[in-house]
Amino acid sequence: MPEVVVVTGASAGVGRAVARTFARHGADVALLARSHDALEGTRRDVEAEGGRPLVLPTDVADWDQVNAAAQATEEAFGPIDVWVNNAMTTVFARFGDIEADEFRRATEVTYLGSVWGLKAALGRMVPRDRGTIVQVGSALGYQGIPLQAPYCGAKHGVQGVFETLRCELRADGSNVHLAIVQLPGLNTPQFDHCRSKMTRKPQPVAPIYQPEIAAEAIYWAAHHRRPELWVGLPTVYTIWGRRLAPWIAERYLAKTAIEGQQTDEPEDPNRPDNLFEPVAGDPGAHGRFDERAHARSPQAWLARNRGPIGAALATGAALAAAALTRR
Repeated sequence: MPEVVVVTGASAGVGRAVARTFARHGADVALLARSHDALEGTRRDVEAEGGRPLVLPTDVADWDQVNAAAQATEEAFGPIDVWVNNAMTTVFARFGDIEADEFRRATEVTYLGSVWGLKAALGRMVPRDRGTIVQVGSALGYQGIPLQAPYCGAKHGVQGVFETLRCELRADGSNVHLAIVQLPGLNTPQFDHCRSKMTRKPQPVAPIYQPEIAAEAIYWAAHHRRPELWVGLPTVYTIWGRRLAPWIAERYLAKTAIEGQQTDEPEDPNRPDNLFEPVAGDPGAHGRFDERAHARSPQAWLARNRGPIGAALATGAALAAAALTRR
């Protein structure tokens, strides 16, 4: 039987790459997002990769829509095996420049959208005592940065909810698995589709990685019992920097992160954005940073293979010790 997968935010960026990755492995993939145009593009991608798509236009900020999408998925494909919480939006601006309705909307999509996904998935998985939820997290869920208050706040909040649920599932002896994948800056269309109040165009914090790196990590996390996976060297030093020397991280970010998140190109203050309504068209998985984005991450590969690598190193050390003993 094909694996049944739900991907939120499936119309572009990481969600688009995730849908293609699961389809490549033969999954039935339910595609949740607001944009009809972009969802049709994802549908074609999934079919091209050999998967079976189900297009479900959904605003993840609305619990009833998310729950209805979960029900429609199970009616079409059967019990959900994997749910990937990925949908997000944000406002690139200083905190004081973000209006109350803008902050609320970004929080409803990025934070409550994940909560509603968790609730819809767990409501079906827990009674069956099986299934996996993969939450797309971020290094910014540990360390906030300038110009990203709504996004950082939402990712911090999701981290807390995930930790709570892990404790509750463990207390119940449940076999439902939760995994969170912490990501670095990625080359996705969000920097052209999310609302920006800056005078110059926004960009990811360098170094930048392609969304396929994230998608491979998310697929891996869905099929291994690792509770948390860090992707990209910047994620490692951001999280460890916050843990070991938060005062240094704060000073460094204050000095570098405002300039580092803006290109030299002027921003169009009248460009459409996806905060309240989807942007027309099909943006695909990649943003405009292909020339600068890394297609590979040795750190991500090492993180996924730390068990075999550790075993190989231990074996090598044991063989070396044995050889020395025989001399």
